Amino acid sequence: MFFGLVYLVIYGYICIDMNIHFDIETVRARHSVRQFTDEPLSSDQKETLSALISECNAEGGIHLQLVTDEPRAYGRSMMAKYGKFSGVRNYVCLVARKGDDAEEALGYYGEMVVLKAQELGLNTCWCGLSYSKRNVECELAKDEIIHGLIALGHGVSQGVQHRSKSAEVVSEGYNLAASWFRNGVDCALLAPTAVNQQKFHFEYCQGNKVKASTGSGFFSHMDLGIAKLHFEIGADRQIDWITE
Repeated sequence: MFFGLVYLVIYGYICIDMNIHFDIETVRARHSVRQFTDEPLSSDQKETLSALISECNAEGGIHLQLVTDEPRAYGRSMMAKYGKFSGVRNYVCLVARKGDDAEEALGYYGEMVVLKAQELGLNTCWCGLSYSKRNVECELAKDEIIHGLIALGHGVSQGVQHRSKSAEVVSEGYNLAASWFRNGVDCALLAPTAVNQQKFHFEYCQGNKVKASTGSGFFSHMDLGIAKLHFEIGADRQIDWITE
């Protein structure tokens, strides 16, 4: 069943006003899972995710869409088999206009949905290529594209933690920074990124200002959005982002 959601055409810089908080333990517990059971999402899980997605779309100017009980996007894709996906019947469509800002917003708000799914006892996996785009059930305005999907459902396992870069590699002055900055970096290193590339970088400026940047690479701006959400969760404060 496809759940169409409200679409707002205003695209802009990420700015969080929603009263949404995630516990650091939720971040630590969440790992990528690619194999899912046949157990469907409950009504409460669907309603909670749909409500959050509506808020994310309104706040971020994107067009996330929850699709449930739909097996074709992954079941009819050779890339899905290559990526070792199986049993995927539920997913979130990452839909927005083209551009780095839109990709960053999709990463930031998409990870909100991922962490909420974790709180609801579900498992997830970000997916950029391992699905059949023509079989995805979503609504697209003429200036929108599908940037990827988030597979979700009841995982066969809870996944495992992947190797990570050191904090000193992804941040400027980590060892001399305030504890909240170090906590933010540490949490950002738990963020999922495409092929675990972790190309984001953080530098403390002054007050609550943090400079965020990313290297080149596929999905690097989406990864930066994910990492920025994690940083805020770890720092436990509103960050005044300075983005290159």
